[in-house]
Amino acid sequence: MKTKKERKRRFLFVSRWGDILDLAHATLQEGNDVKLYIEYKPCREVGDGFVPKTRNWEKQIDWADVILFDYTGYGKKATELKAAGKYVIGGTEYTDKLELDRSFGQSELKRHKIKILNYQEFSTFHEGIEYVQANPNTYVIKPSGETQDYKQLLFVGKEEDGSDVIRVLKAYEKTWGDKGWTFQLQRKVNGVEISVAAFFNGREFLRPLNITFEHKKLFPKELGVSTGEMGTSMFWTDDNPIFDATLGKLANTLAKEQFVGHIDINCIVNGNGIYPLEFTTRFGFPQIFIQRAGILDPIGQTLYRIAKGDSFTINTRKGFQVGAYMVVPPFPFNDPETFNLFS
Repeated sequence: MKTKKERKRRFLFVSRWGDILDLAHATLQEGNDVKLYIEYKPCREVGDGFVPKTRNWEKQIDWADVILFDYTGYGKKATELKAAGKYVIGGTEYTDKLELDRSFGQSELKRHKIKILNYQEFSTFHEGIEYVQANPNTYVIKPSGETQDYKQLLFVGKEEDGSDVIRVLKAYEKTWGDKGWTFQLQRKVNGVEISVAAFFNGREFLRPLNITFEHKKLFPKELGVSTGEMGTSMFWTDDNPIFDATLGKLANTLAKEQFVGHIDINCIVNGNGIYPLEFTTRFGFPQIFIQRAGILDPIGQTLYRIAKGDSFTINTRKGFQVGAYMVVPPFPFNDPETFNLFS
């Protein structure tokens, strides 16, 4: 018996920096029509020759069957498009804020009766230094708001008196002064960092869930500066106690928001409990690429069904999927001269 052939669809990928290229290219290879827009001008050459591009994504709205936003900050527009009847994968203003404003994310966890770690937020390095001096302990420095994309600024302290955190904050103060970027000092807890992620179709979480273990340091054996991540191993599961204790409790709120997309929360887990750290309310990179290696159905078809609001089980592989970054200097820093010299 012949299987029903999936109809070719039109996908418009709206990207901040071009991170979504792999997904766009895979969707194109499956026989769909694809257009890619990249917002950040210096990155607009990303994907040239791989997928068709557009310089004005809003002129392609009527053309598209599905519109995908790959980053935070597009929530208001994504909500408007959904209200107009378009199939959209992307955040809302609420889910954007969950990720971009760490303090808001923590307060929402608390509102949903999810246990969180103690933290303080500061808008100047000097305030943070004074706080650690007055309250010596082991802390983690976490950029918040617009600066949290600078993953290399994250610092995990080891000294019980907080002296290493003070040294780092003084170095930041010397380099940047007090330019008004906010950061949190969070009490450090020992344990294993685990993320739980899932797709949400506007009404409910889809199964299976995705469990990930990220390696964040630049070099093996936990050496070097912190990066967004250097590699990840993951597996799929229908049920998970970390999900039940964290993301699962936000299901009703996400349904009220009519959120359609991917959401992830990373946690520290030890013998005393599960401690959520922060949200990622969009595709993770390279998380979505590794997930694609574990999803057996065509990725374009899967994305279309999520955007449409279908209730279905994602067909996935058993076992682990693993991905690793291959990087060139000056990663994870941004220095054009070094990049041109070594790459």
